[in-house]
Amino acid sequence: MTISERHSTTNRARTTQRPDTMATNTSTETQQNRPESTSQNASEPAERKVTATGLRIGYPSADEPVIDGESIAVPDGEVTALIGPNGSGKSTLLKGIARQVSLETGSVLLDGDDIHDLEKKEFARRIGHLSQENVSPGSLTVEDLVYYGRYPHRGFFESVTAEDEAAVDRAISLAGIEHLRGRELDSLSGGQKQLVWIAMALAQETEVLLLDEPTTFLDIHHQLEVMEIVETLRDHSAVTVVLVLHDIEQAARYADHLVALRDGSIYAHGPPTDVLTEALLADVFRIEAHVEYDTDHGEPKITPLGPIHRGSSGDASHDA
Repeated sequence: MTISERHSTTNRARTTQRPDTMATNTSTETQQNRPESTSQNASEPAERKVTATGLRIGYPSADEPVIDGESIAVPDGEVTALIGPNGSGKSTLLKGIARQVSLETGSVLLDGDDIHDLEKKEFARRIGHLSQENVSPGSLTVEDLVYYGRYPHRGFFESVTAEDEAAVDRAISLAGIEHLRGRELDSLSGGQKQLVWIAMALAQETEVLLLDEPTTFLDIHHQLEVMEIVETLRDHSAVTVVLVLHDIEQAARYADHLVALRDGSIYAHGPPTDVLTEALLADVFRIEAHVEYDTDHGEPKITPLGPIHRGSSGDASHDA
């Protein structure tokens, strides 16, 4: 597998501000107890990179769909984080956008093109996806694996080009793994391997990058290294990033937009300061917490106070 050249924009700063994520649900039942949608510049036309409409996604082993009738529009060139408790449908929604699971109903458009109409390599040239679990032969070197990101850009018998070499060099540099370039994968730690997988996705140089829980199981050092890569993409490229995160403080710090899911439904969406509230933490994450924002940087500080148990007076959520 190889990944095509991306926009060579990793050193170009963004010059425009784009509107917030818009997310809707076609089911009126699941909207009854939600706060009103939070999106700025609602009167202005939104520039969207990915638009998913009416998604119903399930698995053969389940009687009911995980996602049922949800819609989401992802702003171009921004970072959108999907947050929610375990089992809320975050990864399933991301997999639906990534063509990793079948849609029972609905559509996903990339710049107006239905992703299911795209040939496999064309899709891989435009959307990169890094799943939670990745397995590779331990005998491969770091550089070997990163070169797999260039597969969508080459024909079957074509050799590596100067363009491929430049893309791999850029990806390795951005991931901060130059010192690991010649190492075999089985000699690396879990955190180092994750950075290598991210470098492979970066070498693909796609318009959209989907990351499914990229910081899970990593120590805090490697978590911050991963999020620094996301921050660099946000500030110095035109790449649209959508990622699933469990750390809601990290999500609020690094993402332009949050989409909070509960029981397979989109509960709230918008700028972090609008979405991440004490009420949402109670209703979606089932915890009592104090939330305050740094007045200088707008970054949240969340102080958990305790869990909210089902049936308690403070329980505003519904059973799945």
